[in-house]
Amino acid sequence: MKLRTRRPLAALAAATALVAGATACEEQDAAKGAEQAATEEKGGGDPVSALTAAFRKTSEVKTAHLEMTMTVPGAQGGEITMTGVQGWDPALLDVTMSGAALGGGQAGAPEEIRAVMVDNVMYMDMGEAASAEMDGKRWMKIDYAEIGKAAEKEGGAGAGGLSGAMNENMNQDPTESLAILLESPNIRSLGPEKVNGLQAEHYKGTVPVKEMIDSNKAFAELDEEQRDKLAATVEQAGVESYEIEVWVTEDDLPTRMNVVMDSSLGEMKIKMDMSDFGAEVKVAAPPAAETFDLAEMMSGAGA
Repeated sequence: MKLRTRRPLAALAAATALVAGATACEEQDAAKGAEQAATEEKGGGDPVSALTAAFRKTSEVKTAHLEMTMTVPGAQGGEITMTGVQGWDPALLDVTMSGAALGGGQAGAPEEIRAVMVDNVMYMDMGEAASAEMDGKRWMKIDYAEIGKAAEKEGGAGAGGLSGAMNENMNQDPTESLAILLESPNIRSLGPEKVNGLQAEHYKGTVPVKEMIDSNKAFAELDEEQRDKLAATVEQAGVESYEIEVWVTEDDLPTRMNVVMDSSLGEMKIKMDMSDFGAEVKVAAPPAAETFDLAEMMSGAGA
């Protein structure tokens, strides 16, 4: 069949209060100490304790409803929005995407695209127009690792880095963002705020990637396989630093995350709202007969 190539889609509190030790206030102090202990056990004490509790609770629930806005360097139209469900451990995604950046300025580009992710491979339903041009194949397969290889083989190292950046963006595992934030040397609480109708504590920190990777305690909350995978993804994406904000509810779950990644390709931004944790997520790859592979197209036509 004759493939018509198109441009690739552009597509995470203050210190613990001291209890006064005055003899005259022993009973009051004991009550305060009990209240403080209960708060720390719940995860609402110092930022590291609170974020560690959030990491562990988020790791347990594994799924959530997702509303995300993403800005990627070079994306025409600026932003892409996504609404749907996601899972982590394993990584799953089923969302509806919209935004002018999807079409890259091309006439007839779909206004909305359904996208699913299975086994770290993205599939995008490009609609009837693509199906007519691609011999009935309407789903574009986007394996970011393979796209990176194809781009670098053709001398497009920048495109290879962008594919890594897109993989880092699209596969937004909130536990990874929390693990990265826990590496920050300047985590701080910005106080309580109401977000998405919920009372939450606002935390923020910046993380230089080189210091994070070189740290002997890097990603202490991740197991070895998770650490290696995250480090490889960050390296491929060319990320140099992270700025991460997270709003954690009284249930020790993140209701919102803002992530800014400073990379060699430019600044990538993500705003992610999460709800309905533990929701059922079932995702399957589309039939191979209805799928065309973007990496193969790039290898045939040049990055």
